[in-house]
Amino acid sequence: MVDPSLTEAAPTAVGRCAAPPFEAFYTANEGRLFRALVVMTGDRHGAEDLMQTAFCKVWERWDRVSRLDDPVGYLFRTAFNTHRSATRRALRAARRLVDRSADPIPPLEPAEIAEVRDRATRALDALTRRQREAVVLTALLEFSGPDAARIMGISPATVRALVAQARTALVRPAAEEQA
Repeated sequence: MVDPSLTEAAPTAVGRCAAPPFEAFYTANEGRLFRALVVMTGDRHGAEDLMQTAFCKVWERWDRVSRLDDPVGYLFRTAFNTHRSATRRALRAARRLVDRSADPIPPLEPAEIAEVRDRATRALDALTRRQREAVVLTALLEFSGPDAARIMGISPATVRALVAQARTALVRPAAEEQA
C-alpha cells in the first residue's frame, strides 16, 4: 500500500494548485515509457529496469518535477539518459578489459627489423622456386588455392602440396635455431 503522504500534495504557500499525485503520473505514463524503452533497447527486462530507475529518479525529485512545464518529457529524458549512461559504462568496461588482456607487441628496433627481414629472405631462398611462388600467392597475397593454381598453371592439389612442403622446410630451420 502506498503511503498517502507520498502521493497527496500539500497546498503551496502562494495559493497555487497542489502538485498532482505521483501515483497518477506513474499510472498515466508507465505504458508509453515502457513501450518506448522496449523499442529503444530491444529487451523487455532491460526496459523494465530502465523504467523503474527513471520513475525512482523522478519520484525522488517529484516536488520540483511536478512543477515543470513538461514532467513527462523530463521522465523520458531521464530514462533515455540512464540508458545512454549504462551503455557508455559497459563500453568503457569492455575497452578496459580488452586493453588489459591485449598484449601489445613492442615496436621493433631498426636492427631487429633488418634481422627479421634477413632471416625471412634466407628462409624463402632455401625454398624451391615453385614452393616460394605457392607461399607468396597463398600466404602473402591471400589468393585462394584454386586461384593460385590458375596463376601458376598447376592443379590446386599441387599448390596445397607445395605450401605444405614449404611450411615444413620453414619450420625445420626455426626448430634447429631454438635447439
